[in-house]
Amino acid sequence: MRHIRLIAATGTAVAALALTACDNGTGTEDEGAARPKATVAAAETNVSKSPESSTPAKDTTGTGTSTDSGATEASPVSRTDAPGSKPAASAGRKGQSATRSVVLCNGTNTSVTAQLLSRPLNHMLLTVKNTGGKTCDLPYYPVLRFDQMQWVPQADESTQPQSVVSLAPGESAYAGVLLSAADGSGSGGMTAHKLTVGFQGMTPNSDGGPSATPVLPAKGVYYDSTLKVTYWQKDLDAISNW
Repeated sequence: MRHIRLIAATGTAVAALALTACDNGTGTEDEGAARPKATVAAAETNVSKSPESSTPAKDTTGTGTSTDSGATEASPVSRTDAPGSKPAASAGRKGQSATRSVVLCNGTNTSVTAQLLSRPLNHMLLTVKNTGGKTCDLPYYPVLRFDQMQWVPQADESTQPQSVVSLAPGESAYAGVLLSAADGSGSGGMTAHKLTVGFQGMTPNSDGGPSATPVLPAKGVYYDSTLKVTYWQKDLDAISNW
C-alpha cells in the first residue's frame, strides 16, 4: 500500500508542475490571445491621425445682396459647367478656385418688355435689361405663361448660343416668341392679357429667381398650340430672321 501511495503522490506533483508551466506566459494559447488587441489599438491610432479627418469642410454658400431699391438680388451661385459654355479658366494663383460666383438675371435686377412684331408675322420680341449694379447671367430661355396657361412653351434648340449670355449693368438681351402658326395649323387658339416671364438657374428647369410681368397691348396677344421661344441672345441679329 505504501508503494501505491508513493506512485500517486509522484503523479500529483508532475501534474502540478505541468500546470505551473502553462501559467508562466509561454503557452501558445496565451500568445495567440494577445495579438488581436494590439492590432485593434494600432488601427484606432491610424484613424485618429488621418489627415482627412482634421480638414474642415469649406463653406461655398453664396450670400444675397440688396439693391438700392430695397429688393434682394439673386444669391450668387457657383458657375462651373454652364449650358453651352466652356469651363471657367483658372487664374493660375495657388489655392484659387477655377469657379466664380455669379448673379442670375431675374425680376429683381432687370426690366423686361414685350413687343409685337409686324415681321416676322405672329412674332413677339422680349427684351431684358440689366438694371442692377452687377453683371448677371441669363442661362437657357424664358419660361412663358400667358394668363393661367397650364403648359410650358418649348424652346427652339437650334437657337441655343455657344455660351451663357452675361449682361453687364445697362446691357440688354433678347428672345423671340412665335405666337401662332401663320398657316392656321395650330389649335387651341386664345387671346391673353397677361404674360409672366420666368427665369431659369444654371441647371435646366431650375428656379432662377423672381419672374417678370411685362405689359401686353390693351387688345391682348393671340397664341395657339404652336407657341415656342428662342434661347436668350446677346445679339438681336441672331434671331432677327427666326
